Amino acid sequence: MLDVGEPGAWSTPLFPGDLRTDLPGYRLYRDGEPVADLGDVVEGWRDDLVPFLIGCSFTFERALLAAGVPVRHLELGTNVPMYVTDVACAAAGSLSGPLVVSMRPVPDELVKTAIEVSGQYPLVHGAPVHVGDPAAIGIRDLARPDFGEAVEVREGEVPLFWACGVTPQAAVMASGVEYAIGHLPGHMAILDARDDDYRMPS
Repeated sequence: MLDVGEPGAWSTPLFPGDLRTDLPGYRLYRDGEPVADLGDVVEGWRDDLVPFLIGCSFTFERALLAAGVPVRHLELGTNVPMYVTDVACAAAGSLSGPLVVSMRPVPDELVKTAIEVSGQYPLVHGAPVHVGDPAAIGIRDLARPDFGEAVEVREGEVPLFWACGVTPQAAVMASGVEYAIGHLPGHMAILDARDDDYRMPS
């Protein structure tokens, strides 16, 4: 969690713009079901909604590239593949659900580098939560992500899985939350903060 706003507010200290209009895309939920994908949510905003910002693994991708770690979805110009796992998150009151992860294939000899580099960004998901066999976390088919677009895992590469900011939306769906608004997967809020503002050297 990076930031929390006041009930009904559409900005936060970290995001002084308008959270109802300034994201690339939104998803509206009713009773845990996604009911609309929207370009803005001005009409859907309510006084009892509390906005919060969660870190994103996109933040450390520039650092991965600088360290020589390829990022396949950037090479292809696609959205990162995201998967709902069978790993249960800790419940918070009536809210609970499965962990969602993003996946990036990494050459075997660069796995340690990818772990070390991303681990320096703990507020934006940090190091991978799983390395290797996707079945171990309940992912049946890497070619069929739940969100985003599939990318090839080539010979000599290892799939690395990072915690994903779509996890709260999976919890909204699993818990049947009466009303919620989230970003479309891969369509997050962009801050004026720099990537390295969230780097904590080991």
